[in-house]
Amino acid sequence: MRIAMIGTGYVGLVSGVCFSQFGVDVVCVDNDTDKIDRLKRGEIPIFEPGLEDLVTDNIKAGRLSFTADIESAVKSSDAVFIAVGTPTRRGEGHADLTYVYAAAKEIAGALNGYTVVVTKSTVPVGTGREVERIIREARPEADFDVASNPEFLREGSAINDFMRPDRVVVGTESPRARAVLSALYRPLFLIETPVLFTTLETAEVTKYACNSFLATKITFINEIADLCERVGADVHDVARGIGLDGRIGRKFLHPGPGYGGSCFPKDTLAFVRTAQEYGVPSRIVEAVVEVNDKRKHRMVEKIISACGGSVKGKTIAVLGVTFKPNTDDMREAPSLVILPGLREAGATIRAFDPEGMDEAKPILGDIVWCTDSYNAMEGADCLVILTEWNEFRALDLQRMKDLLRDSTIIDLRNIYEHSDMEAAGFQYFSVGRGTERPARDS
Repeated sequence: MRIAMIGTGYVGLVSGVCFSQFGVDVVCVDNDTDKIDRLKRGEIPIFEPGLEDLVTDNIKAGRLSFTADIESAVKSSDAVFIAVGTPTRRGEGHADLTYVYAAAKEIAGALNGYTVVVTKSTVPVGTGREVERIIREARPEADFDVASNPEFLREGSAINDFMRPDRVVVGTESPRARAVLSALYRPLFLIETPVLFTTLETAEVTKYACNSFLATKITFINEIADLCERVGADVHDVARGIGLDGRIGRKFLHPGPGYGGSCFPKDTLAFVRTAQEYGVPSRIVEAVVEVNDKRKHRMVEKIISACGGSVKGKTIAVLGVTFKPNTDDMREAPSLVILPGLREAGATIRAFDPEGMDEAKPILGDIVWCTDSYNAMEGADCLVILTEWNEFRALDLQRMKDLLRDSTIIDLRNIYEHSDMEAAGFQYFSVGRGTERPARDS
C-alpha cells in the first residue's frame, strides 16, 4: 500500500512517519521546498522525542520520501491524507479551511484510479462533505471516496500515541474506503486497538468533543485549585479523590497556569462557533474558553502578589516557556501572556527553556535568554516555574538559594513540595496548595 500525506506540519509529519514504520510506503508532500529539502537531509523542523530516528530509519528503508510535487504523489497513492493547518481565523474563532480546500482542489486534478481522500486535519463538521463536493465538481468522473480520520496525538508523546492509541476513529460510509483504511491500520487491529467506524459528521464532531472535554477538565481543576487556596485544601489530594472515581478518571486533573498549544485553544473556539452557527450554543465550552483566557492574566497577578505587590525594577527568573514539556511548541503558551504582563509591570525577565528558546525569541521580544536553569537565576529577585520539564524537578536547592537575590519561588506547575522548599529557606508559592498543609504521602 502507498499513501500520500499532504502537509508536513506536526500532524502530517508524525502521522506519515509512523505509517511508514508500519511498513507502508509513504510520501510526504509540502509546497515549502526548503522544508522538503531539509527533511530529505533528515533535518526535523519540530522537536518530538524519537521522531528524528524514525525519519532516518524509514528513509534508509525506502518506505519514506518527501516531495513538493503533489501530482506525482497523489497519482501513485491508494489513500491521500489532508494534514494541513486549520488555524483560527483572526478575530472570529472559526477554523480557517483555506488550506484544506486548496489541497482538495490539487488532489482532484491528480487522482488516478480509485483513491480514498482522508481528512486528518482537525476540521469542523461538514468539511468532509465540502471536500467531496470540491473534488466531484472538478472531476465528475473520478473514482474516489472521502473519509475522516481525526488524530489524537499529544505533543511530546505523539509517536507512542500513534503506535499504541486508545482508539482509532474513521468516518466513512463507503465499504471500499473502510477496507482501505482497515488494511492501513492492520498493525493496530493485531494489538486489539478499538477502531470505531462512523459517519463523516460523527468523526468530525468526535475530535472537537474530545478536545473540548479535556480542556474542560483542565479548566475545572484550575477553578478547584483557586478554591483550595482560599480554604486551605490541597488540590492534588482533591484531584486524587475525584480521579479515582472510574466515571471521572485521573488524567488532565493537573492544576496550572491554563492550557495552551496547537489544539485546545483553537479547537474549543471552533467548537463554540460551530455550535452557535447550528443554533445549539455550548455554554460549558464557552465558559471554558473565557476562564482559561482569564487564568493566564490571573497568573501575572499571582506572581506580582508573591513578590510583595510589585515587580517594578525587579528581575524575575523564568524556567520553561513552551506550553508543555518535551516540545518546542510556543502556540498559545501561557508564557506568551505571563511574560509580557510581568514586563509591563516593570520586571526584567531572565528565561531558560531546554527546547523552546529559538521559537520563543522572535515572539517574546525583550527577554534575557540564558544558557541553563542556574544562569537564569543569577541575581534574580524571584524564580517562576512555568513549564514542568524533567530537568527542573531536581534542582540543587542550595545553589538556587545562593544564586537568587531573594528566596521567593512561584511554582505554577507544583513540581516541588512545600515542606522541602520551606526547609531549604524558600518562600514558596504554588497552585491550589496551602502553605500550612501537612506533607503528602509519596
